[in-house]
Amino acid sequence: MQRVCIVGISGKLGRYMLRHALDRGYRVQGVCRPESVGKLAEYADRIMLFPGRTDDRAVIAKALAGCDGVLTVLVPFGVGGYATHTAEAVLDLADPGARLVFSCGWHISMDGKDSYSRSLRLQLALFGPIARFFRFADIDDQVRACSRVFASDRDWTVVRGSDLEEGESEGLPLWSEHVGDPILALNRTRRIDFALFMVAALTDPTLIHRAPAIVSRRAAASS
Repeated sequence: MQRVCIVGISGKLGRYMLRHALDRGYRVQGVCRPESVGKLAEYADRIMLFPGRTDDRAVIAKALAGCDGVLTVLVPFGVGGYATHTAEAVLDLADPGARLVFSCGWHISMDGKDSYSRSLRLQLALFGPIARFFRFADIDDQVRACSRVFASDRDWTVVRGSDLEEGESEGLPLWSEHVGDPILALNRTRRIDFALFMVAALTDPTLIHRAPAIVSRRAAASS
């Protein structure tokens, strides 16, 4: 792994992934909206930026060229299929053999065997319609995006994050195949460690074609 592209590099998760990737000695390039370029000013001389929407296929094609790995933040922004079009662009345009890692939430299920708490089901039932009504976000867009990934024969991993919090790193998160497994009882992960798992997945062949649900290592130990 030598060159990595981060699609959605200017967000909180993206900037953490940037730090982890640079720490590993990767050459980093990334895609972010033009108005967010300033968030990355401190890294301007260490990365190559491609300003534009992450669902813009022309921008994605340029940004992904020559990359061994691609880290993609799937954000269900708006109601126009932003996450789905982003996933499709990455799957279609990444170099052959590139390692693709996508981020999403616990609510995504690859095989339908996840077991969700009543509070999470209620949260999705309430937030989803409200977000769509105000045209802020479409949770189902992320579901559709991940369905495209699951159906692909590319070397992908979909990392499903629990509730995120800020703070110092607690180490590489633990993971399980299904939400509801005992190790995931405490729904908590540091955002910096979600990013760490994403970057580590680039070089972990055991995670290819899997959708690990992750949790803080300390949270799992105390459950």
